[in-house]
Amino acid sequence: MKQNVDIWKVIESKKIADCRVFSVREDFCERASDRKNGTFYVIENPDWVNVIALTREQEVVLIEQFRHGSGEVILEIPGGMIDENELPEMAARRELTEETGYSSKNFIFLGKSHPNPAIQNNMIFHFLALDSEKTAEISFDEHESIVTKLFPLTEIENLIKDEKITHSLVIAAFHWFNFRQNKI
Repeated sequence: MKQNVDIWKVIESKKIADCRVFSVREDFCERASDRKNGTFYVIENPDWVNVIALTREQEVVLIEQFRHGSGEVILEIPGGMIDENELPEMAARRELTEETGYSSKNFIFLGKSHPNPAIQNNMIFHFLALDSEKTAEISFDEHESIVTKLFPLTEIENLIKDEKITHSLVIAAFHWFNFRQNKI
């Protein structure tokens, strides 16, 4: 027996919070199959990018920064929000240079994913930056405090397995990297 997924139609929508880097929307919805009503909340974010930056020596440019959600210092790859009217690759180039001082002339789009489609409306675009090198001073946003670290590419799998890298969007980027590796 074939089943269809029920779709919820938005009847009314209103913004209930503006939190600087995201807003929260409340949607009053009706399910098509039985007309049941429900209220759902959506975090509206701009799209994001992240970058696996590899040096000529096959080192990955990683960053450490404190994350308020987890209350911990997290090891991750550079990334951030795409500015209005900015293309994803341009945002990836900007974020890599701002956060690490590294740049690359060779950016490769790896893939995209939904960070959390249950409650968020945005996408993240994953990039690879080959032959990355230090070309500029770092330029942090007002609330950033970042330390750049280089790790051999061969250590990344163990950093994930040993839970030194726990950021799911970073793990997704490395999944895309491994998936596309034979095509690069």
